[in-house]
Amino acid sequence: MITSLHNKSVKEVAALIGKKKERDRQGVFVVEGGKMFGEAPAERISRVYIAQGAEKEMYAQYGDKLSGLSCEIVADEVFAKMSDTVTPQGILCLVRQQRYNIEEILQDSEEKQMLFIILEDIQDPGNLGTIFRTAEAAGADGVIMSSRTADIYNPKTIRSTMGAVYRMPFLYAEDLSSIIKLLQEKGTAVYAAHLGADNFYDAYDYQKSTAFLIGNEANGLRDETADCADALIGIPMEGKVESLNAAVASSILLYEAYRQRRMS
Repeated sequence: MITSLHNKSVKEVAALIGKKKERDRQGVFVVEGGKMFGEAPAERISRVYIAQGAEKEMYAQYGDKLSGLSCEIVADEVFAKMSDTVTPQGILCLVRQQRYNIEEILQDSEEKQMLFIILEDIQDPGNLGTIFRTAEAAGADGVIMSSRTADIYNPKTIRSTMGAVYRMPFLYAEDLSSIIKLLQEKGTAVYAAHLGADNFYDAYDYQKSTAFLIGNEANGLRDETADCADALIGIPMEGKVESLNAAVASSILLYEAYRQRRMS
């Protein structure tokens, strides 16, 4: 049992929680809580830590899964220090990162009408995680992000995805314009959420392969990125509100595409 804050594993978890560089170096990320552990693919879990006081509960609930994994019991006060949450749930694990390439994301593009969300420089981990969760719920096929977008493996982002991070293909791109061009060559129409749009989002047909472009929370899309889109689309708003939260805007657009496809 781990009883010291100076234990190597305790320091490792702290480094993985706090530093993207360390997560990338080791190729793993930290997952906390029973639900997120329960949904994590067993083959990608490298190690599990369980608080001493939660040991019976965790083995009663997840015993079959835990039996095939490397597990360590941690003194409650040490586990509390390892955790990134205010109220630790008694279990955390290290999960191997998943890497996708554009070919994998587009592998079904000739067989079905695809749906993507493309994010440029989204900075808030909670926004990013919520977009992943919504993308899965709306039947999207992938999330494509600029290299300056927040780290999907940030613990706050992971929690916000509510498990979607395990299932939603994603890609970080150094050059979004080249990815947009490739999607268009594959028959995908690209729509940019933009305050300068001439038409609202509900004026278009999203039943064919579609991608939505969402920009940075403060600055929106870069001009050069917006110029790549087939059309600029707006979201109608009352009052004095000038723009919507990036996750909210993404949800509206993704669910409009989902609605149209369900009704067809």
